[in-house]
Amino acid sequence: MIEPQLRVIGVIRTRYTEAEHTPIQASLNVEEAARVELDDRYAAALDGLDEFSHAWLLTWLGGTEGAPPVPPLRQVPFLLRRHPRQLGILATRGPRRPNPIGLSLVRLTAVERTVIRFLGVDMVDGTPLLDVKPYVSRLDSAAGDVRGGWFDTVDLEGPVTPAELDRPFR
Repeated sequence: MIEPQLRVIGVIRTRYTEAEHTPIQASLNVEEAARVELDDRYAAALDGLDEFSHAWLLTWLGGTEGAPPVPPLRQVPFLLRRHPRQLGILATRGPRRPNPIGLSLVRLTAVERTVIRFLGVDMVDGTPLLDVKPYVSRLDSAAGDVRGGWFDTVDLEGPVTPAELDRPFR
């Protein structure tokens, strides 16, 4: 089997230092600003990105010590901590995955030489950036009726962190 090789092309800079206190989805934290610091070698790759309002950021959530161990294949997602239900990891959007690749849809606010400024933070400071892909609604929005699975049963209002989900309801 082929072992893919990934390149880190930059780093995400945010105010968060711990995953437990970092918002769990960019779309739930759309007003907070952060930036990507791209490696100088990839500056030319940003040409034209400033024409887009949004982009997908693909990040590495597995730390820096080589390949992470394979996580349990069934887990309780962050959003179900208050009403625990185990699900297959591929039916979640959590960071503990066979390949811990993060996917965040962010609003671009500026694209400078090697810096991308954006709104929509769900990353810890120092998160490695693997790739950037422009969001194109005609291609990225699913056609027809969309089922949200178990997400349709969860209140998704405003920024929420894993630590906040451990607190009892008010």
